[in-house]
Amino acid sequence: MFYLMRRLKFLLGFCCIGVLLQGDGRAADPVAYTVAFQPSGDPALDGLLRQTASLVALRTKIPASPFGLIGRARADEAQFLIVLHSLGYDAGSVNVTIAGRALDDTGLLDFLDRLPAGEKVVVTVAPDKGAVFHVGVVSFPGLPGDVTPPAAPRAGDVARAAPILAAGPVLVTALHNAGFAFARVAAPVAIADASNDTLDVTYTVTPGPRVAIGRVAFAGLHWADADWLRRHIGLQPGQRFSDKAVYAARDSLLSTGVFSSVTPEPLDVMSGGKIPVLFRVTEQKLHAVTLGGSYATDLGFTISASWEDRDVFGHAETLTFTAAANGLGGTGTTSPGYDLKGVFIKPDYDVVGQSATLSLEGLKQSVTAYDRTALLAEGLLARPINGRLTFSYGLGFVEESIDQEGVSRAYALAQVPLTLSYDSADSALEPSKGVNASATLTPTAPLQGGAFFLIAQAYAASYIALERDASGVLALRGQLGSILGASQFQVPADQRFYAGGTSTVRGYTYQTVGPLFADDIPQGGLALDAATIELRQHITKSIGIVPFVDAGQVSQNSAPFEGHVSVGAGLGLRYYTGIGPIRADFALPLKRTAGSGAFALYIGLGEAF
Repeated sequence: MFYLMRRLKFLLGFCCIGVLLQGDGRAADPVAYTVAFQPSGDPALDGLLRQTASLVALRTKIPASPFGLIGRARADEAQFLIVLHSLGYDAGSVNVTIAGRALDDTGLLDFLDRLPAGEKVVVTVAPDKGAVFHVGVVSFPGLPGDVTPPAAPRAGDVARAAPILAAGPVLVTALHNAGFAFARVAAPVAIADASNDTLDVTYTVTPGPRVAIGRVAFAGLHWADADWLRRHIGLQPGQRFSDKAVYAARDSLLSTGVFSSVTPEPLDVMSGGKIPVLFRVTEQKLHAVTLGGSYATDLGFTISASWEDRDVFGHAETLTFTAAANGLGGTGTTSPGYDLKGVFIKPDYDVVGQSATLSLEGLKQSVTAYDRTALLAEGLLARPINGRLTFSYGLGFVEESIDQEGVSRAYALAQVPLTLSYDSADSALEPSKGVNASATLTPTAPLQGGAFFLIAQAYAASYIALERDASGVLALRGQLGSILGASQFQVPADQRFYAGGTSTVRGYTYQTVGPLFADDIPQGGLALDAATIELRQHITKSIGIVPFVDAGQVSQNSAPFEGHVSVGAGLGLRYYTGIGPIRADFALPLKRTAGSGAFALYIGLGEAF
C-alpha cells in the first residue's frame, strides 16, 4: 500500500509538471518591447524619468515575461510619482500603458500571452506634471528660540524634495553645535494644499537638555602626555558642547603626527549638565625609518633614508635625521653630491598653535651652474593666524663655498626669512580644489663683507575640479621673484634665481633657462617669473594622464618679465596609490636653447605641485 501511494504521488506530480509546461507555452516567453516617453514640457523631468525607468534599464539585460512586463511597468509608475514630487510637481501623475492598454486592463495579460513571436509592443510613458508646488508655511515646533535653522526651505521656494529632506540633518548639526548634544529632528511632514499649490513643511524638534563639555579623557595612550594633549586641543570643561569643537579637537590631535587614528566619543553620562568626552586613539610607532627616491633626466637619481622619533619628550616633538645622495647621473649635474640634515620640531612652543623648528644641514651640490659645499643652520617660529593663514619668521646662518666658472668664493650669511602662507588645498599629494599660496621676504646680510640684499618671492597654485568626482582637475601655478639691493654677481650664485626643471619649466635642463656665460653655463639672475597649467585627468580609478605647459624666464636685473620666455610642454602619466600618485612626466622644450637637452623625464611621488 505504501509503495502504491508513493507511485501515485510521483505520477500526480509528474502530470502536474506536464500540465504547467504544456499549457500555453507562450506564457513564459519574453515580450519584446520598446519604450516611448511623451514630452512633459520640462526637460529636467523628462531626463529623470528616463534615468529612473527600469523599463529602459532592464529592457535588453533581463527579458520580461508578460506578467513580468506588467509588474515592471507598475513599479515604474510608482517610481515616476516620486520623481514628480522631487521636482515640486505634487499634483502631477504619470500614465503608463502597454500597447495602448491600461495596466489594470483585465485583458492585458491574455493579450500579451497571445502575441505572435517576435512582435514588439510599445510601452508609453505619458507624464502630466500639473502645477508646480511651492513651499508654504515652514514650522519647527520644539526648536529653541536661540537656534536659527540653517539652509531650511523658505516660503516661496519650489517644493523640491532634496532640499526639504536635507534640512533635517543640517538642523540636527546646528542643534549639536548649539549645545543640544541629544537633539533629534523627526522626518519632515509635508502637507499639500491643492487650492493654492503649496506644500506646508513641519520639522518636529526634540532638543533635549543643553549641555556643556565635561572631563576630557583619552584611551589608547602609551607614551603621549595626556595633560599636554588636553592643553593642545583646547577643549575646556564647562564650555558649551559643540560637535564642531569636538571634531576640530580630533583634527588637531591627528595633525600632531603622533596618532594614526582618533575617534571622539561624547559619553551619554551627564553630571551637572556636562558630557565627558573620550578620545579613542591609536598611536603610531614611536620610531620610523623611511626610504625614498626620485629621478629626473637633469638631476639624475636622488636616494634618501630617514629616521624619525615622533614623540621625543611626550609632547609630540619630532626629531628627524635624513641622509640623501643626489646628482647621480643627471644631465644637469657634474658629479654626485650629498645632503645630511637634522630637524627638530616642537609644537605649541610658548603658546598653543605656535611651532618651533630647528634644523642643521650639511650639503654638497655639483650642478651645471656651480659647485657648492655648505653648512646651514636655521630656527623658525610658525604661528597660525587662522585655520588657513600662517605667519613664520626666524633666523638662519649659511657658511658656504661656491665655485662658478673656475672662481671660488666663500660666504657667511645671516638671513631673516619672513613668510606669510595660505593653504586651502584639500590634499598635499593630490589636491583637487583650493589654493596654496605664499609670500616670502628674506633680508640677507653678509657677515664677512659684501652687499646686503633682499630676496622677495611669491608663489600661488590653484586647483579647480572640473567634474563632481574630481576625476578631472585643472591645476595652475605662478611664481615671481626679485632680488633687490645688490648687483647680479654681488649675490652668491646659489642665492640667485634659476629656471628649468621640474619646479619651473619642464623640458629644459635644470637651471638652463636664463642668462648664460659664454660657455653656456647658467649665470643665475635677479628676477624670475614662471607659470604652469596642467589638466589632471583620470582615465581609470588608478591611471591618469596629465598634459601640461610650462613657461618662465630669468632676467639679469631685478625686474621680472624682462628675460627671454622659454616654454616647455609635455604629457604625464599617473598611477594612483593609497599614499598619492606616482608621477612620470615627459617634457620637451618648444625651443631648444644652449645647455638644454632634447627632452626630460621626471619621476616621483605626488603631483608636480
